[in-house]
Amino acid sequence: MTTTENAPTRPRTLPGHVHTLVVGAGFAGIGMAAKLLRADRNADVLVIERADEVGGTWRDNTYPGAACDVPSVLYSFSFAPNPDWKHSYSRQPEIFDYLRNVATSAGVRRNLVTGCELLGATWDDDAQLWRVRTSLGELTATVLIAATGTLSQPKLPALPGLADFTGTTFHSATWNHDHDLRGERVAVVGTGASAVQFVPEIIDDTEHLTVFQRTAAWACPRPDGSPSARTRALYRRVPLVQKLVRGGVYAILELLVLVLAHLTRLLPIISVWPRRYLRKHVTDEGKRKALTPSFTLGCKRVLLTNTWVPTLARPDLTLVASGIHHVTERGVVDNDGVEHAVDTIIFGTGFTPTEPPVAHLLRGADGQTLAEHWAGSPHAYLGTTVAGFPNLFLMYGPNTNLGHSSIVYMLESQAAYISDALALMRRRELSSLQVLPTEQQAYNARIDDQLQGTVWNAGGCSSWYLDASGRNSAMWPTFTWRYRQLTKRFDPSRYQLVAANTQQATNQRATTRPADVTPAS
Repeated sequence: MTTTENAPTRPRTLPGHVHTLVVGAGFAGIGMAAKLLRADRNADVLVIERADEVGGTWRDNTYPGAACDVPSVLYSFSFAPNPDWKHSYSRQPEIFDYLRNVATSAGVRRNLVTGCELLGATWDDDAQLWRVRTSLGELTATVLIAATGTLSQPKLPALPGLADFTGTTFHSATWNHDHDLRGERVAVVGTGASAVQFVPEIIDDTEHLTVFQRTAAWACPRPDGSPSARTRALYRRVPLVQKLVRGGVYAILELLVLVLAHLTRLLPIISVWPRRYLRKHVTDEGKRKALTPSFTLGCKRVLLTNTWVPTLARPDLTLVASGIHHVTERGVVDNDGVEHAVDTIIFGTGFTPTEPPVAHLLRGADGQTLAEHWAGSPHAYLGTTVAGFPNLFLMYGPNTNLGHSSIVYMLESQAAYISDALALMRRRELSSLQVLPTEQQAYNARIDDQLQGTVWNAGGCSSWYLDASGRNSAMWPTFTWRYRQLTKRFDPSRYQLVAANTQQATNQRATTRPADVTPAS
């Protein structure tokens, strides 16, 4: 994708009413708005973004070494291929540039208000619309699409004594670039996907690194590379070639779910590979034992990295696997009672994906927030609609996360489903729709059943995939093409439809069963 000058966004003012309000301008929000604008360039759609630029997690996460662990050719929109990716697995600045360029080329910026944070939204059943409060004022919307993602709220552990620490602290998602780590003793809390990227990048600057590990994770080499100039030129001249490559990468990644979800008995055999990789680079037997996971490969996110394991073997890095007891003014005390003197603490402790902050801001027909409705266990129909919340659509909702492929594929599937729903509302002159509780319950029961034998449920680990109730409310249990089949067409028979400007219910029949249609108030 050729870099283009980013067009100016809409002035920081809000209309009194908009038909479709999209909250968030990361991959989900940009993809959703682009889908609606491709169908109708004059669509009455508004995107609000709390930051001053689009990009979502790829705008915010600027820590050293930030990169994607999905191949670039697939971690991008199908409608906006980029022949100029510099790496097989793109780095943060490149993905951020890509999203800014797509927002411009797809016309999203013309319908975007930045610096506008959602403060709350309440469904008005009498008026059949959403009453929305933002940091720039109030407005109403017929349809509300929450595209805020699941990696937007950093998670900080409640460590005793942290408030007394006299050094510097920050989370990897809010990296303090003004703070110089050169010559410092640095503690890193967490050994997940972020830490494995930034620890190798900063260790040469520090005097000593102390890494506090709660649970060992499986790490495998990342097959990274840089497409040649000839390859990039071919992609530009013959886009079909890149499309075929994308299809091939997609097919290969789909094979992974065969093992993760259906043939889990093969995972112990596959784990021989990362075990050998660990043994090759970490010769210290005690450290190697601490770095060997006790759960099945794939139960937690597999870390793709070429530098993490070799870095852990360095003499200027101390691995602490006993956990943290408390923090003092000048250091961190582990559960063995050893105090580690440090100048800076960096938290690589992830996010709160099963407790999305936006759920606390949305109030449905009964006055309850979405968070109250979920009670710690998110659930939705197709991960997209929730009973009791008319005209609300979720992007990256419950049970749409992947352990093997690109979330962008899932987001495009959701965007198509939502677009089809809005088209049906126009055709049938509906004021609102909401999924039937029985349909939502039956769907989630099927998802729960399909997840039972997968490695994410039965792999013997405690992961962020499991919510406060112990239910796996994060993962999609099988092939992504099956999800695309389910979301290809909006099925009105599974929804309660409210006809606009009528006083009597109109019985409308779908292909399989009559839809529940009630009149607007």
